[in-house]
Amino acid sequence: MTGAPLLSKGRYRARLAEGAGDLARARALRTLAFETPEHDGDRFDGICSHVLVEDPRTGTLVCCFRMLTLEGGADVARSYSAQFYGLSALESYAGRMVEMGRFCIHPEWRDPDILRVAWGAMTAYVDREGIEMLFGCSSFAGTETERYLDAFAVLKSRHLAPKRWLPRVKAPDVFRFASKLRRKPDMKQAMLRMPPLLRTYLMMGGWVSDHAVVDRKMNTLHVFTGLEIGDIPPARKKLLRSVVG
Repeated sequence: MTGAPLLSKGRYRARLAEGAGDLARARALRTLAFETPEHDGDRFDGICSHVLVEDPRTGTLVCCFRMLTLEGGADVARSYSAQFYGLSALESYAGRMVEMGRFCIHPEWRDPDILRVAWGAMTAYVDREGIEMLFGCSSFAGTETERYLDAFAVLKSRHLAPKRWLPRVKAPDVFRFASKLRRKPDMKQAMLRMPPLLRTYLMMGGWVSDHAVVDRKMNTLHVFTGLEIGDIPPARKKLLRSVVG
């Protein structure tokens, strides 16, 4: 049996996972994509909905992510991100929220349509559930900051969170790029180094924390990322809904 369908577009199908078998497949893909020494999984898997993007012709799982739906900011302390960021500023947020996490694409699949379908599936879910904000941790591979300085400089100059929502430092090991960087970014290098998921968030009007968390367990640097659905430019909304439609 398969979970509820969210979207079918071109050669790919997105659906909600159902049962232990689907969750095991998602965890296996995450382990492969994140190159973790141990099988990837945590306590949040049991309270999240999981989206699978598959190629039905071969049965291959090409992308997955998980979603934690919150009724509002009062529940934000339940999120995965709250382990790493001080999110008290978001506690006053009144609308429904979804934390998107553990997003990954199969390392052997390079088709840009996979990301489009994944975002289309998210759009379908957001529309269906009346979600007003997406948030999560956007990850850069590795824990060395040097190769990402241009990307961080762009985040500092163009994409910092509004002060009313700005996450505070909570993790013990962070890179405070907003206060430390004094450089004019090379835009080409910045875009090359920017993770595709984060790039998509930013194109839709998303914003980030003023620091990156150094997560040595996952071997990543990550920034808190938020996106208010009402702030997505009309042209971008039209693009997303064209995938859903």
